[in-house]
Amino acid sequence: MNFGLIIIGDEILSGKRQDKHFPKVVELLAARGLQLSWAEYLGDDRERLVATLQRSFASGDVVFSCGGIGATPDDHTRQAAGIALGLELELHPEAAKLIAQRTAEMAAEGRGSADMSTPENRQRLKMGEFPAGAGIIPNPFNRIPGFEIRNHFFVPGFPVMAWPMIEWVLDNRFADLFHRERRAEKSFMAYEVPESAVTPLMEQVERDFPGVKTFSLPSVGEDGRRRHIELGVKGPEHLVAPALERLEAGARGLGAEIG
Repeated sequence: MNFGLIIIGDEILSGKRQDKHFPKVVELLAARGLQLSWAEYLGDDRERLVATLQRSFASGDVVFSCGGIGATPDDHTRQAAGIALGLELELHPEAAKLIAQRTAEMAAEGRGSADMSTPENRQRLKMGEFPAGAGIIPNPFNRIPGFEIRNHFFVPGFPVMAWPMIEWVLDNRFADLFHRERRAEKSFMAYEVPESAVTPLMEQVERDFPGVKTFSLPSVGEDGRRRHIELGVKGPEHLVAPALERLEAGARGLGAEIG
């Protein structure tokens, strides 16, 4: 099963805010023996969001989407998910209850009214409008939930909310996938050999060890360091050591100096 990540917001693409979701989601998955297969950054563009979600819904992947689920004019994620699935948005009854509870808490702190019929609070309730049939994702920070539908999990853009919500999804929906296969990654530095020379070797290692991926990270000598290639393998733990041994021996045979 593939895991994907969609990060939404003009503020990310403009550089006004730096994305923190990508490394955190990689970390949360890795801690459970899982890995991210793909990630996309999107602005607050409803048509592009719809097109992306149509594709991701059709893929069958598990997808986390961060951002754009509020109720301001630049929030399009809830609506885009509905359009992508051909579903109307409906006020989720449990979401409405949680939003009302949060509103009452704020009113008790002297911030607004607990009357849910006021224009301000009716606007708040829009944050509980999700595609018909969606479930909710609990938000431990302020109660305002995210939503889930068709293996897509939509959470706010705020890390303090998004990250525990993603952890909840992983632990409550996909625990049966945790640590099914121990994986590893190992590499070495190869000096004085061009990347074009080691490419056939990498291809051969992948053929000889199905399930293993090779990788090449060349350096052009920046920061005063010698030109080199970091060559490595990643995949099932029991295959990584012999595959790396084969890769290193092949690189030496090509005249590479190993570091």
